[in-house]
Amino acid sequence: MLETIDWVIIAAYFVLSLGIGLWYSKRAGKSSSEFFLGGRNMPWYLAGISMVATTFAADTPLAVNELVVQNGISGNWIWWSALTGGMLTTFFLPACGAGPRCLPNWSL
Repeated sequence: MLETIDWVIIAAYFVLSLGIGLWYSKRAGKSSSEFFLGGRNMPWYLAGISMVATTFAADTPLAVNELVVQNGISGNWIWWSALTGGMLTTFFLPACGAGPRCLPNWSL
């Protein structure tokens, strides 16, 4: 059973999230470049972390478990190599200028 303080923290989280979303929705509505690329005003490390973070979802732990079940503990090396590749993506791809520079056709 949740206490009053728990409900207050949950409500504060949702209010803060909504406030941030409303604040940035004004800026993102200026153009499709602002919406999809953040106005090209994002630091390289933030763009890289964002690219890697999109690969992690609810299915990632399930995929890792499946790799280990199918291949034994050696299947974990597949996951570690993917993690290493993601870390390299974070630091080298945006810093080299190959970050998000194009819009998908459907957004134009």
